[in-house]
Amino acid sequence: MAAKKQLWVGVALMVLFLLVALFAGCSKRSPVKSDLWVPGEQKAVGQAQERALTGDKDAKGSALHEQTLTGQGLREQTLTDRSIDAKTPKTGTRETAGSEAAIPKGLQIPDIHFDFDSYTLNPANQEILKAGARAYLEHTGYQLIIEGHCDARGTAEYNLALGQKRADEAARFLTELGVSKERIKTISYGKEKPLDPGHDEAALAKNRRAHFVVIQPAR
Repeated sequence: MAAKKQLWVGVALMVLFLLVALFAGCSKRSPVKSDLWVPGEQKAVGQAQERALTGDKDAKGSALHEQTLTGQGLREQTLTDRSIDAKTPKTGTRETAGSEAAIPKGLQIPDIHFDFDSYTLNPANQEILKAGARAYLEHTGYQLIIEGHCDARGTAEYNLALGQKRADEAARFLTELGVSKERIKTISYGKEKPLDPGHDEAALAKNRRAHFVVIQPAR
């Protein structure tokens, strides 16, 4: 009995010694950080990621806003340029009746007059047209409109035809003197635009005429 008792005492001491050694070893070991996510850490990391994503969205939104403003600025500038372009006068050829003060001397040919029911150029008319031809040959940029007119006698249709013959005859004479026919236009007003509204012979003679309108070159 004494030997058995001593055996149990020895076993108990050995177990006690092992327990003491075990607890002593655990107290000396440094704590090991767990790889598991704890709720507090997961929330903190989630907040950090959310701040990072928010910052990235803000940066992208700022860049997009800046690009939008830049695009709007370019569109506004384009519209402004177009508006300026639309208000700026375009240069080009434009027919304008020349005033006597603005055109060179000699280009404004005086009216020539015709006999009753005639479109023949008399010697006085020819001299007037010769002087005009010299001026137009010198100033090649100018053009000319020749208007044919008649007195009040006769029908409107007949006088329109007669007025056209008078204008065409003056144009033919100028082209024979060297003025290009591309620079001359003719038109007939018949008896619709009398120079003198009277009905006596003097008034009728004034209305049987060819009138010359100078066309200035485009500036």
